[in-house]
Amino acid sequence: MRKRIIQLSLFLLLLAYLPLSTLGRPFVLVLSQDDLSDPTAPPNHDDATTDFDDFPDSESKPDSVLDPGSWSPIFEPDHSFKNPNPSPNELNHYYNAVGKMVEAARKGEVGVMEEAVAEIEAAAEAGKPHGQSVMGFIYGMGMVKERSKAKSFLHHCFAAQGGNMQSKMALAYTYYRQEMHDKAVKIYAELAEVAVNSFLISKDSPVIEPIRIHNGAEENKEALRKSRGEEDEDFQILEYQAQKGNAGAMYKIGIFYYFGLRGVRRDHGRALWWFSKAVEKGEPRSMELLGEIYARGAGVERNYTKALEWLTLASRQHLYSAYNGMGYLFVKGYGVEKKNYTKAKEYFEKAAENEEPGGFYNLGVMYLKGLGVKRDLKIATKNFALAANAGQPKAFYQLAKMFHTGVGLKKNLPMATALYKLVAERGPWNSLSRWALESYLKGDIGKAFLLYSRMAEIGYEVAQSNAAWILDKYGERSMCMGESGLCTDAERHQRAHSLWWKASEQGNEHAALLIGDAYYYGRGTDRDYDRAAEAYMHAKSQSNAQAMFNLGYMHEHGQGLPFDLHLAKRYYDQALEVDPAATLPVSLALASLWVDMIDSLPEVYPKVEVWVEDVIMEEGNATILTLIACLLTVLYLRERQRRNNAAVAIAVEIAAAAHPQQQPPPIVQEAF
Repeated sequence: MRKRIIQLSLFLLLLAYLPLSTLGRPFVLVLSQDDLSDPTAPPNHDDATTDFDDFPDSESKPDSVLDPGSWSPIFEPDHSFKNPNPSPNELNHYYNAVGKMVEAARKGEVGVMEEAVAEIEAAAEAGKPHGQSVMGFIYGMGMVKERSKAKSFLHHCFAAQGGNMQSKMALAYTYYRQEMHDKAVKIYAELAEVAVNSFLISKDSPVIEPIRIHNGAEENKEALRKSRGEEDEDFQILEYQAQKGNAGAMYKIGIFYYFGLRGVRRDHGRALWWFSKAVEKGEPRSMELLGEIYARGAGVERNYTKALEWLTLASRQHLYSAYNGMGYLFVKGYGVEKKNYTKAKEYFEKAAENEEPGGFYNLGVMYLKGLGVKRDLKIATKNFALAANAGQPKAFYQLAKMFHTGVGLKKNLPMATALYKLVAERGPWNSLSRWALESYLKGDIGKAFLLYSRMAEIGYEVAQSNAAWILDKYGERSMCMGESGLCTDAERHQRAHSLWWKASEQGNEHAALLIGDAYYYGRGTDRDYDRAAEAYMHAKSQSNAQAMFNLGYMHEHGQGLPFDLHLAKRYYDQALEVDPAATLPVSLALASLWVDMIDSLPEVYPKVEVWVEDVIMEEGNATILTLIACLLTVLYLRERQRRNNAAVAIAVEIAAAAHPQQQPPPIVQEAF
């Protein structure tokens, strides 16, 4: 039991470094046994675990269904899916207006943007939630409308009530920044549930993180090179290998198309074709993915019997994650005669025994709900922690639920909010990052900026950083639009400053450094050394060497920080420890610092100056000091002569011992 608590404490100690405050600074949470709820408490109907999802149905649906109002019909139209509740006139008007807005941003056409915004505003005034959501974005940006946080918030509130998911993300992020966790946690919980229900049943979906298009001040060329989709040379080589019959290459190509990885457009039909080709050559990972495809109905008619067949074949090839899918089908009673919790537990245990994160997660759910086992919250929590430590997003969701409801773990709304946010950002609205990156790679900078700005509004740190970098890097080419046309230099600086500030709040050290520079040099804002120092301290807390150097400089010159040469040296030394490449600037700074220290000695130690003038420079005292110096010199010379004579004597004795027949040379005594 003690070991179990220690393992959980260590894991949650790692979780505690998630940025939960608006300052984005890490905090440490150490759990003891007192922090856990009573695991022996019997279940009852009022228990909050009744709100937990046990094994939700996982169904393949397009973004436009999971994320109503999504811009996917503009960027990735799915003609194979039939909307059960179509309203073509309303949606067509909406998508036409949004498409016009995107095109205007790409070309920098202010007049066309005004027409598009007018159409979207008309839809918003008519009570259409998707139009209200876009108007919330437009007022937040100040794009051909006055910038108004109040109007932006109001439009997002109405849109969220109408079911627009991206407006819910925007509201949750607004509350999160203000540390209103009681409100943020409820919205993020709903969004995280939508995200979780879109995940796979047997293995984790690849985490498609937004690509950071810059690396500090430079373009992130390596990451961009790997995101060029079918135009990428590596992809073309892989495709050639697949066409020549390489089963592993077939599987990888199928994965790229199924999930839309590396800049490749999602295409379930092509993915199914490549997986089918790969299984003909006995490729086990493709067998598992075919099981997933038939279980979720992704590009094919859902068929649980076929799903079980393919998953079973994959498990026989020692693909342990397939056991999770098989256990899921037995828990739900899909593709089998009836539900069988005992059989499901056996499969989950096989997966867990082989360190498969999904196995830990599924066992955690069984112990949490008491499905085929005695309910045990400590065992459930331990399994969720093990799964989350391996990066299993569903486990983060369950831990968030436990922190939220106080089941298994004591209530902790800040932690619950952060974990829900982590899961929610993997939802279908994450597709914005893929479209933005694709636009950037094609050279459509204005279009990329618009899409990253939309993502920035709903709380993605990478998008905030990317949008700010585009403003700084491309200037007028960013096609940034203000209230009365294209942005001026001052407006771009202000927007970039705002975006960098949001990114710094979420732990981006480069953003914090740039915020400090903006305040120090007065770029896009008034010069303020105090706020510059605050921003540099934030970046320094994340071990940024440049921030440490800047803090040393400010201490050395008393700018925004107290004049303190000792603290200045400490920061310079820390900068060198963190980044050895800073040797030259730190060496120059330390040399300057020593000069400053020497120059400041009379001012810092006025009594020393007085003592030198009154005591040492007085005529009689100076004579005495000269005689003492001469005496010390004589004593030193006599001692040196004595040591030389002793050394010569030793050398003679050694020579005599080596050549006893020879007459030793006389020792010459030099009288002083």
